[in-house]
Amino acid sequence: MKSVIIFFLLAIQLGTAQLSGEAETGIWYMYFGMNKVTERFSVHTEAQFRYYETSSNFNQLLLRTGLNYHINKNAIATAGYAYIKTDPNFSDSRVIFGDILVDDLRLNEHRIFEQFILTNKVWEFAFEHRYRLEQRFITVGEENDPEFERSTKHRARYRLQVTLPLTNTFFLNFYDEIFINLQDNLFDQNRLYGALGVRITENSSMQFGYLRNQFSNAVFDRWQIGVFFNPDLRKKK
Repeated sequence: MKSVIIFFLLAIQLGTAQLSGEAETGIWYMYFGMNKVTERFSVHTEAQFRYYETSSNFNQLLLRTGLNYHINKNAIATAGYAYIKTDPNFSDSRVIFGDILVDDLRLNEHRIFEQFILTNKVWEFAFEHRYRLEQRFITVGEENDPEFERSTKHRARYRLQVTLPLTNTFFLNFYDEIFINLQDNLFDQNRLYGALGVRITENSSMQFGYLRNQFSNAVFDRWQIGVFFNPDLRKKK
């Protein structure tokens, strides 16, 4: 427990160490699904719509899917694919997106990922440890552009998440996630998140949260609205 507290304190210090990258606070609208298809397998579905402002100024579309293998009730292995379309321009036509310098061009990324999740419970606190490897195939601009670039990058991610029930309906959710490049510029980003969750039905919930996303050159603040829907698609006997 002591190591967990130290981890979160370090994350908070990192998140407040730099000035915000924008005058506006953006928002991410998100959907997550885990659809059980057999006793051992489920399908992950995900869509995120990210904006520089609360209702305009598009930043990023993320679509992700994967096949989950449930090793036991506390361990899940996943392999999957994601497509990410990014407009990195907020107010300046020349922007550093992560470690990529972009000159008023759009980014498209095809991503393969492998993931392992472990869960455990301490008193009322539910802990989730998520380990993820990503192989990222990125293009900047169109192929006929003189500044067209194609690159392949590899990244590792670790997320520690803690959920605390308040009542049968409401809960709190917190996480910190660090992104590490497996090539030059080791630090990629760190995400610190806190949210109030609402259980709607046995298989669905919503979260209303706040994310502080730190890069090496800037910090971005984001509201988040997340919808979670996890129906069991197995045929009933």
